[in-house]
Amino acid sequence: MKLKTKKIVMKRFRITKKGKVMHRVQGSRHIRRNKSKSRKRRQDRPAEIITTKFSRMIKRFINT
Repeated sequence: MKLKTKKIVMKRFRITKKGKVMHRVQGSRHIRRNKSKSRKRRQDRPAEIITTKFSRMIKRFINT
């Protein structure tokens, strides 16, 4: 039986063509005035999930 796609996982993560799982960096939405410019730039780009176990779980929820 096929699993249903978890919609919240679809909104928060995306999978690249090579199979990497990308997510938005936490802490980038508010109180940006107190953060350095380099930190803000780093937080604006999506980051890769490095943990194999976690990325495998997310891919299973997305059904790829």
